Amino acid sequence: MTEANSAPAGAPAGNADGQDALFNFPCAFPLKIMGRADAALAQEVFTVVVRHDPGFDGASMEMRASSGGKYVSLTCTITAVSRPQLDALYRELSAHPLVKVVL
Repeated sequence: MTEANSAPAGAPAGNADGQDALFNFPCAFPLKIMGRADAALAQEVFTVVVRHDPGFDGASMEMRASSGGKYVSLTCTITAVSRPQLDALYRELSAHPLVKVVL
């Protein structure tokens, strides 16, 4: 790293004020979460999402069942304020035992 705002190799590019080059924070950011059809999935996802975006409105969560009914996808559009917020949210959702995939 030769410049004050250079990121380590493999890290996302950012600028001097900490903004990510790909996003203009704050912004609406849709997350797609997929997991087994389980009565607790939506509540568990909501609990994790609201921990990272306290203003998230659970009523805006969209749910769709797979054609066979074995899986469910949830779409949560959060207000993203930083790359670290998104990274932490992805990590926590991905580690949850009811969640199979986070996009």
